[in-house]
Amino acid sequence: MRLLPTGLTYFLEVARTGSVSEAAVALTVAPSAISRQIAKLETAIGVPLFVRHPRGMIPTDAGNRLLDHVRRSEAESAALLDELRTGRGLQTRSITVACSEGFARRVVPRAIARFRRDHPEVVFHVDVVRRDEATRRVLDGEADVAVTYTTGPQHGVRVESAVVVPVYAIVPVGHELAGRARVSLAELCAYPVALPTTGQSLRELFDIAVRIENLAVRRVLECDELAPLYEFVRAGGGVALVGGLGDVHRDAEAEGVAYVHLGNRAFRQREAQVQTMAGRTLSLSVTRFTAILVSLVRPAEPES
Repeated sequence: MRLLPTGLTYFLEVARTGSVSEAAVALTVAPSAISRQIAKLETAIGVPLFVRHPRGMIPTDAGNRLLDHVRRSEAESAALLDELRTGRGLQTRSITVACSEGFARRVVPRAIARFRRDHPEVVFHVDVVRRDEATRRVLDGEADVAVTYTTGPQHGVRVESAVVVPVYAIVPVGHELAGRARVSLAELCAYPVALPTTGQSLRELFDIAVRIENLAVRRVLECDELAPLYEFVRAGGGVALVGGLGDVHRDAEAEGVAYVHLGNRAFRQREAQVQTMAGRTLSLSVTRFTAILVSLVRPAEPES
């Protein structure tokens, strides 16, 4: 059930899909009906909301401002309907979290477990997605909160916290680097290296750093997921790169690896962020859960 007026519902779907025909399919209405509603909306407001191209519809500056407002309204409407149906006031019975994989391993599950000790009635849905997709889901109101890595300014989201996350080399227990507090990029590149795939923020910064230092790298494994990287290291195949959140050294024994801080200026550009939709009024449950996430998204302390 939607509480948005028809014109705004159609506007939102066209902005999402970039196409009147695709929006018509999603909404199961005729394309002509959508075109009429968009034209009516533009006439009423007095400015064009889209730039029409042969390949699609792109929101104008005015269209983007209206889009931000409509996204907030839709998210708050969904929360209101949930409150009306459950009678829970500012509480909500479900929370959707979008996060990149690094946060799905420990931070998000621990935050959920801590939150549900006091709120056992709340059910969570966790979507593990790429970093930019996590932000998009908050922007579109598909997720209540996102936890992800970023390397530049973010628009349309409220950044609840942002911390620079140290980067660590993970090495097998007993490896000659395992007892080191820090290791340089040049020292790391003396070993076979397992890396995230191109397009991930950690990989992008790693590639920049090795180019600056003119280093040769033995890339022997590239993978989007963390589990194969950890298993590769445990099996003695080489070393790998990961971000460090929380007390990595406490978790190292259970994971069967050792963490060694990688000191390089290039990695300081990468932040771990907790994000919610800018301007949206959050339910009390989402606000409290977000506060727990903020407390857990903290950089690991390198061993001295």
